Amino acid sequence: MRYTLKDYQDTAVRQVLNQLRRARGNYHSYDSLSQFALAATTGAGKTVMAAAVIEALFFGSDEFDTEADPGATVLWFSDDPSLNAQSRIRIQAAASELDSRLQIIESNFSQTTLAPGMVYFLNAQKLRDGGNLVRGASPTDPDMPALFERTDLGQQTIYEVIRNTVEEEGRTLYFVLDEAHRGMKNARDRSSIVQRLINGTAGSPPMPIVFGISATVERFTKAMEQIPNRDALPCVEVDATLVQQSGLLKDDIVLTIPTEAGAVDTTLLRQAISKVKASTDAWAAYANEQEESDRVVPLLVVQVEDKPTEAELARILDVIYEEWPELGYDAIAHVFGKHTDLLVGQQPVPYIEPQRVQDATHVRVLLAMEAVSTGWDCPRAEVLVSFRTRNDPTYIHQLLGRMLRTPLARRIPGNEVLNSVDCVLPNFDRKTATAIAQMLMKGKTALDPDDTNTDPDEKSRRVLFDPVQLLPNPEVPEAVWSVLESIPSLTVPKTHVKPIKRLDALAVALSKDGLIENAVAQAEAHLCAVLDGRAVQYKAQVDQARQDVLTVSAEEARGRLGREGFRYSPFTVDADDRAIEDAYQTAGRLLSKALAGAYVAHLVAQDEDGDLREAEIVTAALGRVPSVVADVEHEADALVRRWLNDTRVARKALPDDRQTDYDRIEGMSTQPERITLTAPKVAQADRQVREADGTERELPTYRLHLMAAEDGTTPVDLNGWEQQVLASEASQPGFVGWYRNPARATKESLAIAYKDGTGEWKALRPDFIFFATQHDGTVVADVVDPHGHHLSDALPKLRGLADFAEQYGSEFRRIESVAETGGKLRVLDLTRANVRNAVRGATDAKALYESDTAGDY
Repeated sequence: MRYTLKDYQDTAVRQVLNQLRRARGNYHSYDSLSQFALAATTGAGKTVMAAAVIEALFFGSDEFDTEADPGATVLWFSDDPSLNAQSRIRIQAAASELDSRLQIIESNFSQTTLAPGMVYFLNAQKLRDGGNLVRGASPTDPDMPALFERTDLGQQTIYEVIRNTVEEEGRTLYFVLDEAHRGMKNARDRSSIVQRLINGTAGSPPMPIVFGISATVERFTKAMEQIPNRDALPCVEVDATLVQQSGLLKDDIVLTIPTEAGAVDTTLLRQAISKVKASTDAWAAYANEQEESDRVVPLLVVQVEDKPTEAELARILDVIYEEWPELGYDAIAHVFGKHTDLLVGQQPVPYIEPQRVQDATHVRVLLAMEAVSTGWDCPRAEVLVSFRTRNDPTYIHQLLGRMLRTPLARRIPGNEVLNSVDCVLPNFDRKTATAIAQMLMKGKTALDPDDTNTDPDEKSRRVLFDPVQLLPNPEVPEAVWSVLESIPSLTVPKTHVKPIKRLDALAVALSKDGLIENAVAQAEAHLCAVLDGRAVQYKAQVDQARQDVLTVSAEEARGRLGREGFRYSPFTVDADDRAIEDAYQTAGRLLSKALAGAYVAHLVAQDEDGDLREAEIVTAALGRVPSVVADVEHEADALVRRWLNDTRVARKALPDDRQTDYDRIEGMSTQPERITLTAPKVAQADRQVREADGTERELPTYRLHLMAAEDGTTPVDLNGWEQQVLASEASQPGFVGWYRNPARATKESLAIAYKDGTGEWKALRPDFIFFATQHDGTVVADVVDPHGHHLSDALPKLRGLADFAEQYGSEFRRIESVAETGGKLRVLDLTRANVRNAVRGATDAKALYESDTAGDY
């Protein structure tokens, strides 16, 4: 893979490969047909995950511990040729091994079978009645009309090609259905092309394995469940919160919906133009700050109703040029279905292929109908105005989901405005759009009317209706900002982390940025020295492992006719070169290919004879000893922590795109590790809060928040406990400022790692950080977290807070957890050793707050 997968992508790929392995085994052993889906929110990188899956299918993967399927063929299907073209480009960009293995099936396709180790792209338009690929297909399916006669007798129909492929010995045809929610209203209704392919038609058998991919897989899943004799394997679902935390999606949606009836469409179009112009200025300023030559060029998407009249289009263009007169003559294009250039009055509006829009930065305004909601992808689309009227939740989810991708595939540190997207929806149903907005805030992939989760830790993004921009508050002393940026925050440990590969990634990054000279060579030398030492320390185990490498153990079973049972005789034989090579490759999976190769070179350099085979045998033996591998991983982790700590200050001077690499490496931790906060630069907050019944109320404003509007105030929605805590802290001597800690995974949010009831690592994000000036003039920070003791996570979070205070308490004045019990606010001060001990030994959070361990707040 050319890309490094995000942690959630890695997990999803493993799960998909497991499902495919299971489906393949059932098919070849029992002729069992299978289907399942990958459900991931729009922007999660589904095509990148699919590319990793296909690469592992074709070539095997040490990373995912999977062997190649030598008979694998992938048929990638969508209902739109532009989607296929875009998917092919993205797979090619992601998977280095697949460059020459991606073929679009054109109308003149003449192969008799689909070749193994190939990905074929097919779209519904090419299978329309009368098309070259289906001319002459036998009308054996009663639901299919008779097709035209074949014009080229040497060309087989696509259905014959599929049959030949499925029937070939040792072959596995994987049918990947992109945008799987489309064309799947009822899978028993064989009228749609995709359903014909899945069920079997015109002489072709049913698809052995169907793998659906979509942000909204419910329609696909329900339809597939209706098909008899096909196993439904569990869906692989990607947690949208993890996608949000990765920085691939925007944090905020600014949603504009009119509250009054009337002709407001052009008025809101003018507002949308103002928004995209402001976005253009903001991205230009960011590019100048980061000294980037390749800057983001924001796009305004204008979605119109089907079959707009020339007068309607002319009215839209008139408003655009009135509000944006500096636009070039070629700055407006369209992606309408007819694929022909338009002339609206005297204004030419050329057609552009959807997959080209992202790179065609001269296009600043794009006119669209359905294309924007059906798989089209353009991360620089920063503002959308839609004149369509649609109330279907799936449609609206797909539409808004298209606008959530971050242009640089990463979050912009400290800038909430650049991490947001504007959607102007003058004709959308307000109630449905608000429900969709609530769904998007929770990061769900489908509407769930029974979902009443209000835990702010589970909110993946905000939907804002009337935000005010917030900037650093000039009333807050400068020293406060220095303290904020020095506050320790913690990584949340990840699964499937390989410490040696983490060190490899860090060494490459440090060498690239010139922060540690020859970091790659230093890392290899360090780990080779560790292997030398462990070869001596664990000599007996290594000697036994060497013997296992050089011999193959087996047993012979003997039986006689007429007698029951067998007599078993174990024996050993010398391993041949292939077996030794396999043992070495296994060591490479455990130690990493890079380290195994480096250690072989290290041994050869030390050996007078330079015996390469002997070096591979020694390396293979070391890789077979679990204690050796564990010690090497421990040393790799230790070196990573040391280098990250040594370069913490120097890395802050790097541009954001380089710091993103280090953020990813820091996140690949097996234990909580210290990172630092980033000070916010630009924020935004709603002035009003929208209640469940649709009513709105003004939010109260507060002073001395680190981020404030021009008048020095900040609107914040606080519950009763939080209001009491803020009022109490603001009245204390020396109080100089406060910070409402963001509840989502950003670099501006203080995170404290803790283990939940299942042992899984999660992040506690305390509500408040307060700042005060002491008698000597220094500024100190206090962490105060109001949290209900009745919640199931109360005790695990307290334990995480206790561990944090144990290690970093000296860097704060107070670390406190506050809860209400018996009508009073009670507080646990985690900087006190006796409180930490009580928390660790407690079985009930409420009892802690009611005991003498706590005090009145």
